[in-house]
Amino acid sequence: MPRLQRLRLDHAPTLLEFERENRAYFAASIPDRGDAYFALFDARLDELLAEQAAGVCHFHVVVDDSGAVLGRVNLVDVADGSAELGYRIAERAAGRGLATAAVRELCALAVSEYGLSTLRAITTVDNAGSRAVLARTGFRPTGEIRINGRAGLRFVRELRDTDEAAPEGTPAVRESVRRRG
Repeated sequence: MPRLQRLRLDHAPTLLEFERENRAYFAASIPDRGDAYFALFDARLDELLAEQAAGVCHFHVVVDDSGAVLGRVNLVDVADGSAELGYRIAERAAGRGLATAAVRELCALAVSEYGLSTLRAITTVDNAGSRAVLARTGFRPTGEIRINGRAGLRFVRELRDTDEAAPEGTPAVRESVRRRG
């Protein structure tokens, strides 16, 4: 069963494999990370972990029973009780509700572990899958935006103490994730 885990250094090999395997798939709907991302992956991961330790970002991976990364679900630019949500799911795991379950879980963690009250997100208009995930997880559109020259939408979700990770009938992805100071 897929599990949501806070990003750790030991995720590096499977995370890099996930990014490489899905590079073309992701580039079809979001800007490509570029060759430098892969060449400097270890240094970039160290930067992300430092940002996480400082509390300005909260990075998570969704892993399967073998430890392979199936997705990433992140909160970035944490400030004043809010953050921006970002996520990506492997092509081989897409269309099975994993993104919806992981985003729901992260919304619950945003309240219970990170003390957040509002999440923001953006996606391109032509990314129907991402728009559907945001709608299913309580985000509402708040305006139009341009994302690398493409038409996009802004979304927001106000969080509540009663938010639950995964409503009944939704695949669970949670593994204990505790705030690390």
